[in-house]
Amino acid sequence: MKQRLQALNLLDRALTAATDDDISTALAALDDEANAALVSVIEGDSLTVDALRTAAEHGRLSGELEGIAYAIGESCLDDCIGQLGDSSDNPTADELNAVLPGLIERHGVGITRLMLASVNVGDAPAAALLRDILKHHETLALPPAVDKLLVTKAPVVLDAKAEAMRAELKAKRHEAKQRKQADARARREQAARARNRA
Repeated sequence: MKQRLQALNLLDRALTAATDDDISTALAALDDEANAALVSVIEGDSLTVDALRTAAEHGRLSGELEGIAYAIGESCLDDCIGQLGDSSDNPTADELNAVLPGLIERHGVGITRLMLASVNVGDAPAAALLRDILKHHETLALPPAVDKLLVTKAPVVLDAKAEAMRAELKAKRHEAKQRKQADARARREQAARARNRA
């Protein structure tokens, strides 16, 4: 439980550290499905940065913070999985550090941090590596915590809806990862066949 709370705290800090411009750019790039999912968790009809931040703040323990962060960072995660290829399930520090500059260049520091923190909450095998990056990386280290962050000593009990949402997020991540790996494998095989024919 303590590890989960720490992961949620890092995720909350990553969302807090992301600028409004970071989030606005990510929202503009969302597909219809992700956009509809985010609209369903906010109060009101308009998907704005402020509405999203408010929903995330109220949804820290219900799973909504995770859902919001996943949707915002999904494009960056897909890019990361594609860059890591077969290593995406459990990359080494060297492999991950090799792809980070490109992710930062294409998605920005704020969204890259948010993606890493989101994957960390999702119990990734590389969670220790992700935590280390979020705490110590020269560019991606999170700023110090502020008072509004998640602090609780009471046991956290997620209701059935939150558990279902978390399970659905994990399944979507797994499916996206499998799809990206299969695409990368197919491209490598096609390139190998083309080389053999030449």
